[in-house]
Amino acid sequence: MRDWWREIAGLVLPVACGGCGRPRSELCEECAAALAAVPRRVRPAPEPAGLPVVHAAAPYENAVRAMLLAHKERGVLGLAGVLGGALAASVRAGAGHAGDEGPLLLVPVPSARRATAGRGHDPARRIALAATAELRRGGAGARVLAVLRQRRAVADQSGLGARQRHANLAGALAVADGGRKLLDGGRVVLVDDLLTTGSSLAEAARAVRAAGCGGGAAEGLRAAVVAASPSAFELNRN
Repeated sequence: MRDWWREIAGLVLPVACGGCGRPRSELCEECAAALAAVPRRVRPAPEPAGLPVVHAAAPYENAVRAMLLAHKERGVLGLAGVLGGALAASVRAGAGHAGDEGPLLLVPVPSARRATAGRGHDPARRIALAATAELRRGGAGARVLAVLRQRRAVADQSGLGARQRHANLAGALAVADGGRKLLDGGRVVLVDDLLTTGSSLAEAARAVRAAGCGGGAAEGLRAAVVAASPSAFELNRN
């Protein structure tokens, strides 16, 4: 019955795969498989100071790139589930499975306010919520803590190089009032949809550490993303 309804809905409200554009499917099996790889540690070059260990599920190219852009820029919110599943796998890869270290606290990197307003949603937070649901289904204690705030305006990152991005974001984030106490209650994992230069995650890590949070001050601070630049994977092949 469900498949029949999808066929009728596809005729009335045509959809296309968020990865390859194939009609009448929001996500085809081939594109979904692109996010099913085993997550790996990634390192941008140059690597910004203070960047925590980062794991990513897939290179930012082809179908994965198309899916992330469809979710972020075109509001294809139905993709949040599969993207969240990939993020959950990256979180597991970096945070381990120890059950005596407290719950996993997923802290999304916030977008600029005007970007969030223009899109009508916060992509990183939405994917983080989906990842948390997946982690809980797997038996892990997890929650999203959106405690990072922008304390000054930043320029659009598109078109900026690594040094320019770092300068643009330096000192831009802070932990909101009351956030420090919340972050002391588990294993902090910074999360975002994409890693390119690493500037956003490095700034997020600086803000968490500056707040004196237990999870951030320790060497165990980790980060996880859905995708990273292909070159960040290439640097870790040997």
